[in-house]
Amino acid sequence: MKISVKIDYACRVMAELARLHSSGNLAQIEHLARTEAVPANFLAQILGKLRDYGLITSRRGNLGGYKLSRPPEEISLYDIMMAAEGECLGLSGNFQGHSGRRLKEVWGEIRATLIEKTKSYTLDRLASKHPSEMYYI
Repeated sequence: MKISVKIDYACRVMAELARLHSSGNLAQIEHLARTEAVPANFLAQILGKLRDYGLITSRRGNLGGYKLSRPPEEISLYDIMMAAEGECLGLSGNFQGHSGRRLKEVWGEIRATLIEKTKSYTLDRLASKHPSEMYYI
């Protein structure tokens, strides 16, 4: 299994927005793309999903940009994953065969653990002020 590029970029950009949160300044897309090494055209799509999900707000114009819609400690990795992809470890739905039902149970347990763990990591824990303060999961 892999974490999608979309989720990776969304988490990185949200961490940068969390670093900027206390300043009250809006972040422009060019800054976010450059700081987090995310292609600007792809970033625009990701920011749209994050805004639609209610994690960020935006303002248009020369002085416009993006900011978190609530404090970093109130936004979890799970929230970002749901905004970016819409599902956390989605299952195929085919549970036939001799082992199908048991595998469904096992995958369900793993999914529940993943959801619980991603809900426990909030942006304030992911964002650092300096590269030397990086927090690794």
